[in-house]
Amino acid sequence: MAASTDKVASTCVDSYGSAIGMPQLCGDWMANQIFWLIVTLVIIFLILSRIALPRISAVLADRQGTITNYIAASEELKSKAEDAERAYVQALNDARSEASRLLDATKAEMKKELQSAINKADTDISVKVDESEKSIAEIKKNAVASVEKVAKDTAKEIVSALGSKADAKTISLAVSSKIKG
Repeated sequence: MAASTDKVASTCVDSYGSAIGMPQLCGDWMANQIFWLIVTLVIIFLILSRIALPRISAVLADRQGTITNYIAASEELKSKAEDAERAYVQALNDARSEASRLLDATKAEMKKELQSAINKADTDISVKVDESEKSIAEIKKNAVASVEKVAKDTAKEIVSALGSKADAKTISLAVSSKIKG
């Protein structure tokens, strides 16, 4: 029986049943190993193609869909941001033009009020000037009359002091002609 074991085991196994060298490299077993390698690779391929690859494809498709959705959402948000910026710039320009219009209107109103105040002041000043001129004319008239009276009295006293007697009418005519020019 020992002889039959040696024949079955061939050159890859010694008489004790232990492998000589590396069993994977034994030429007698190579066809068997290649067969099982092909069977194993076919099973792995079938498992991957039927189970793993569809799952991976689904994950990749889902990821691509998510990325596409995010890109579309970002484009929409970018569009909204640009619209908001345009609206902001438009509102800012409108506010500036409104402020400019209000400033111009306020300036015009203030100018009108200032002109009205100046006209009123001019009117008040001209009324006061007229009153002052009348008052000055009256004061001048009274002053001239007072000076004339004082001059007449002084002339009368001087003539009397010199020892002459002059009548009031002559003195009055002489003083009046000198004062009037």
